[in-house]
Amino acid sequence: MKLSEELLYRGFKAETTIENPADLDTRESKKFYWGADPSADSLTIGNLAALMMCACFVRHGYEPVLLVGGATGQIGDPKENGERDLKSLEEVEHNKQCIKQQIERVIYGAGPAVAFSQSSQGSVGAPQATSPAPSIITVDNYDWFKDMNYLKFLREVGKVFSMTQLLDRQFVQNRIGEGGSGISYAEFSYTLIQGYDFLHLYREYGVSLQLCGADQYGNCTSGIHLIRRLCDAEADVWSTPLVIDPVTGRKFGKSEGNAVWLASSDNGGGNYTSIFDFYQFWMNQPDTSVEYLLKIYTLLMPEEIEDILKRHAEAPEKRLAQKVLAREVTSVVHGRDAAQAVENLTSVLFSRETDFTDFSEDELTEFAAYLPVASRGTLLVDLLTSTGLAESKRQAREFVAGGAISVNGIKVTSDVAVEQTAIVKKGKNKFVIVK
Repeated sequence: MKLSEELLYRGFKAETTIENPADLDTRESKKFYWGADPSADSLTIGNLAALMMCACFVRHGYEPVLLVGGATGQIGDPKENGERDLKSLEEVEHNKQCIKQQIERVIYGAGPAVAFSQSSQGSVGAPQATSPAPSIITVDNYDWFKDMNYLKFLREVGKVFSMTQLLDRQFVQNRIGEGGSGISYAEFSYTLIQGYDFLHLYREYGVSLQLCGADQYGNCTSGIHLIRRLCDAEADVWSTPLVIDPVTGRKFGKSEGNAVWLASSDNGGGNYTSIFDFYQFWMNQPDTSVEYLLKIYTLLMPEEIEDILKRHAEAPEKRLAQKVLAREVTSVVHGRDAAQAVENLTSVLFSRETDFTDFSEDELTEFAAYLPVASRGTLLVDLLTSTGLAESKRQAREFVAGGAISVNGIKVTSDVAVEQTAIVKKGKNKFVIVK
C-alpha cells in the first residue's frame, strides 16, 4: 500500500495544499515537520491521532522533524472563545520536556526502527534498529526565538502580511465579531510566529511539508506564505481531521471534560491516565466506533482490520474488535509488555469465575503496578477519595450507600475500614488494591 492510499484509507486527510494525494508517493523532498505546544505536561489521544498520521509518513520513508513549541507555548494557541492564561516559564519548560519524550516514544512505537538524532538521545532509550530508517530530529522553536530582535521580526515577517489577510482568519473573526471576547496582540501574532517556524525549518533543514490537525490549517498556511515571499519557493500543508466521537459528536477523548492522557503517571500537573484505565477506555468503545478507531489508532493493515471486523460480527458479545483495539493502541503508547500485562489483568478482574480472595500477596503486588493502591485499615470513603474513584467524600458516601462498591466481590453499603488485603471495585471497571 502506497502512502497516499494508506492516508486515505485511515482517514488522515482534511484540508491540504496538495491537489493530488498521489504526489506524496513521488515527492522529491521527503521531510516534514509536526509541532505541539507544551500547554500541558502530557499529550492526549487527540494529539495521538496526528502522531499516528506522522508515523504513517515515517513508515513510507519520510524524515520527521518534531517541534516542541517552547516559544509558542509562552503565548498560547488562540482559542475560539477567549484568551488563554499565560503559563510560567518554568511550567512551559517542564511541560516541554514531558511531551518531547512522548512524541518520540509514539513515533518510535508506531514507525519503523529509527535512529534518534543527537538532540534527542536519552529520551526514549537506545533503539535496536532492524532496518535502515530516517533519524528523528526534535527541535524547540525557543532556540531561534530567544534572541529574535523585535524590529527584525517586524521587517522580515510582519511586513509581508497584510492586516486584511490576518483579520480574515476564522478564530480572529470569532473573537472580534459581535459577542466576541476580543483578542490580545500576543495571541493575534501567534500565526506569524508559527509561520516563521516553517520558514526557519525550510531554511535550516529543507522541510517543505508541514503536517497538522485540521484546526491548525490556517496557522500553517502562514508558513507557506513566508516561504513563497522570502525564499521564492513552494511548500505544502497536509492536515488530518479532528477525531470526533461518532456517538456523542464531541471531540474524542474529552467526554465530560476528562481528557484521556498519554502519560501513565502524574508528572506534576495531574494530567495522566493509568495504563489500566487507558486500556479500558478503548475496551469500552461501542461497535459503531470501532472500525473508525482501528484505522486511526492502530498499525493494522486493511486485510487484518477486515478480518477482525468479520470475526467480531459473528460473535459481538465477545468484543474481539475492542480487545484488539485496546491492545494495539496501548502497545503503541506504553509498549507491548505493558499492553499484555493489562490485557491479562483485565481478563482476571472481569472473569465471573475469579475469586478475589484467592490472590496472593505477590499477585496483588503485580496488580498494583497498574491500579491505585491504598493501605489496609483505611475507611472506604477515605479510600475512594484518596485514589480518585470519588471526587469528594460526599460522592464517596453516595457510592457506598448506593451499592456501587464491593470488597473482594462482596457489596459493602457502609463506611467500614478495609482491614484485610483486598480488591475494592467501584461500578463496572474501577479497582483499587488494598495491601
